[in-house]
Amino acid sequence: MREYIATLAGRLVGNHRATIDTIEPFEPAVSPRRPIDLTDDAAVTEVLDLAIKVGAVLLDSGTGAIDTQTQVRFVASMYGVENCEVDVTYNTIWVSARRGASMPPVTAMRTVHYRSLDFTRLAAVDRLVRKIRSRAIDPGEAHEVIDSIIAAPHPYRRWIATLAWSSMAASLSVLLGGGWLVAVVAFITTAVIDRTNRLLNKIGTPLFFQQVTGGFIAVIPAALVFQYQDTLGVDIAPSQVIAAGVIVLLSGLSLVGSVQDAITGAPITGAARFFELMIMTGGIISGVGIAIRALEGTGIYLPTITTSTSFDLATTPTRVVAGGLAAAAFALASYAERRALSTAFFGGALGAAVVAAAEHFSIGSVISAGFAAALVGLVGGLLARRAVTPPLVVAVAGITPLLPGLAIYRGLYGILGDQTVDGFTALAAAVGTGVSLAAGVTLGEFIARTLRRPRIPTKPTRVLLTARSAIRPGRLTEEPESDPDAATEPMHQIQARPGVTEGQN
Repeated sequence: MREYIATLAGRLVGNHRATIDTIEPFEPAVSPRRPIDLTDDAAVTEVLDLAIKVGAVLLDSGTGAIDTQTQVRFVASMYGVENCEVDVTYNTIWVSARRGASMPPVTAMRTVHYRSLDFTRLAAVDRLVRKIRSRAIDPGEAHEVIDSIIAAPHPYRRWIATLAWSSMAASLSVLLGGGWLVAVVAFITTAVIDRTNRLLNKIGTPLFFQQVTGGFIAVIPAALVFQYQDTLGVDIAPSQVIAAGVIVLLSGLSLVGSVQDAITGAPITGAARFFELMIMTGGIISGVGIAIRALEGTGIYLPTITTSTSFDLATTPTRVVAGGLAAAAFALASYAERRALSTAFFGGALGAAVVAAAEHFSIGSVISAGFAAALVGLVGGLLARRAVTPPLVVAVAGITPLLPGLAIYRGLYGILGDQTVDGFTALAAAVGTGVSLAAGVTLGEFIARTLRRPRIPTKPTRVLLTARSAIRPGRLTEEPESDPDAATEPMHQIQARPGVTEGQN
């Protein structure tokens, strides 16, 4: 029985290490796989440029500043550039390699221009870094790969992403207790929001005004259907549609990355990301508020919010499945690989189930959200090893259905309805829930990465000693020892253990 349980646990955890976006900061790197000549300015610059491009993709994908910094340093160390300083601040990456007292340092800098989320690009960089470690590919070949990753188009057509966003909104409306009509209205509304914002993005409209537009559109269809529900012979709760639209708009913001930066020791970047998050959320609130006032000017009044996020026993299974579908739809809309969709579904369903269970113990919404996010981060990190996909994909997708869209709408509705205290209380609860989600998933990922770490030598190997004494390429007489498992290991945190040779488990 004990062996059976151990085997089952091994299958869950998997033989793969956790991926590149969770490399343990401040740990010793492994021995250089393909050391370069540090006296060659061009060679050092080529390596730094490669490392900084890897970091740019990570930062663009929402990875925290400390994890990005550690990964940039790790890639440089693979080619023997070990004595380097890396600074990641919001959208800028600086790398400076010191080469001793007699030679000037080599410095590289790159500004990250944020684009739409593309988790396939993140996974491709993961595979590239594993290839650098396991196969010792030269910097030129690695440059060709990273350039093709950056320049590659999205793996799915745009209309598939639109369907995914719409499906996410429909699933969220069911998670909030809505029926088929609410799901249909949410689906159509989100499709209109997505296509409109794509057009605005093409003409260079700032993201803030795209959020305002999205918040405005999220209200109108639900209000119109509610106004004419007697004529149509239907019954609808507009708050469920509006809250679903708000969550979809919130999901594209870097909530996890901003809180993770503040927790892990990058307060400047964390503050900048969190301030941007608040401004963009303010855009959504502004759009919703403008729409409500505009409707009231035409004689259309939205009803008092009666929607509750509480789970009753009869609808819990349906709403848990809806949470999983919303997470999987978000992963698809963010261009995640197909292998990651099932893992994202499990993460979203797990989060919804934990919140449902927490309600039976009278745990507050903020605490239950944090606990659910911690489990999503933990289990998602372990399952991501089986799918060989970055845990960031599973973590972000898993907590997305739990974002406080309804609390934001409830707070805004209260403020506009002269219920100022109740309104600001709801908005404060929404902020607390969001921070709790991000902090919980960060804690879960940390626990997941410590469960099974690769063992890396701390003592210099013969390859390392030879590399440090080399003054030009070609001096090495011994090729790096091959690791048969390395090709299938996603890059994880680098945890050194004295006296243990690489490749041992």
